[in-house]
Amino acid sequence: MAKIRHGFYLPHADPVLPLVDAFVAARRPTDPLLCLRPAAIAAAARRFVEAFPGDVLYAVKCNPEPRVLRALWAGGVRHFDCASLAEVKLVRAQLPGAAVHFMHPVKARPAIAEAFDRWGVTDFALDSAEELAKILQETVPVGLVGDPPALGLFVRLALPKGGAVLDLSGKFGAPPDEVVQLLRTARPHAARLGVTFHVGSQCLDPPAYARALALAAQVIAAAEVPVEIVDVGGGFPVSYPEMTPPPLGAFLEAIARGAENMPRGTRLWAEPGRALVAGGGSVIAHVQLRRGSALYVNDGVYGNLSDAGTLGFRFPARRIRLGESEDAPAEICDFTLFGPTCDSADAMNGPFRLPADMREGDWIELGQLGAYGACLASRFNGFGSAQMIEVGDPPMLPTP
Repeated sequence: MAKIRHGFYLPHADPVLPLVDAFVAARRPTDPLLCLRPAAIAAAARRFVEAFPGDVLYAVKCNPEPRVLRALWAGGVRHFDCASLAEVKLVRAQLPGAAVHFMHPVKARPAIAEAFDRWGVTDFALDSAEELAKILQETVPVGLVGDPPALGLFVRLALPKGGAVLDLSGKFGAPPDEVVQLLRTARPHAARLGVTFHVGSQCLDPPAYARALALAAQVIAAAEVPVEIVDVGGGFPVSYPEMTPPPLGAFLEAIARGAENMPRGTRLWAEPGRALVAGGGSVIAHVQLRRGSALYVNDGVYGNLSDAGTLGFRFPARRIRLGESEDAPAEICDFTLFGPTCDSADAMNGPFRLPADMREGDWIELGQLGAYGACLASRFNGFGSAQMIEVGDPPMLPTP
């Protein structure tokens, strides 16, 4: 039977890998401990791949840890959205059979050339005539005539500011009239031509995808050239405390409605990141001092908890205290966390819900950190050392 621990749903644990509490009891870590749940990542990937009516490209920036990439592969992901040459190399090294797509709209010329010439990458995103020229100049030999195009060219469409938790409308994307012209210009050079967009990170509004697809359909119709692929980007959400998004099915239904306006035979792509890996990671932090409702811990915004700082993300939290059972109900209070650096900005307001009698020496497990956790960590102030282990515990929050 599944059980409830500290208010969170827990399905059966993996009996092979160690469990978090047992590892903490045995090792008593004094540096932050990253807990990776490969079974949870593989399960989330499998669920998305089986449900999405097209190709699923994992957004590597979300968590580039090699063990994460291998868990995603085990879950059926075969396509990877890379934003840098380093990510291209990483995926090629870890998963030689993977399809790699260079989907950053602005790239350095040497990165384009090496990705194409050495690593066999042929799909590139763009949102300007200048970027299209760079791609063509760095991939097509001068004077080459007669050979069929090999490139996949994907024009990023700018969207109006939406209701996502993290709006992404300000930096990338061309307005509709420019996308029309870019599609026309790119068409003779493309074996695959596509339109891509991003509704924003942690999008809680399924109709946002339908609206974006409607705009993409208008642009494609106006361009009057064949477009084979529409990439709906990422933004698929996960649960956080007091933030339960609609189920994945609601987003896929909205995408299906929006895709009805596309030309017949148009292939859909998606670039999920957070939705595949967030539940697959957690961080164990050690309490070094309590001052009222503030807990000073050994991880913070310059470490694995960046999103808990300025962005104000709240993560599920639970205490680990050695020698005492946590099964009995305890009074729960709101706490602020302060990280280990000397910077006063190293603060996480939360609030984080924890037992009222928290004290120095306790550990705190913070969940949903498989996405944008360790990959954002720095070595500021000499902190940042962390051990990573694979554990058999399920995610701290259920999948919506």
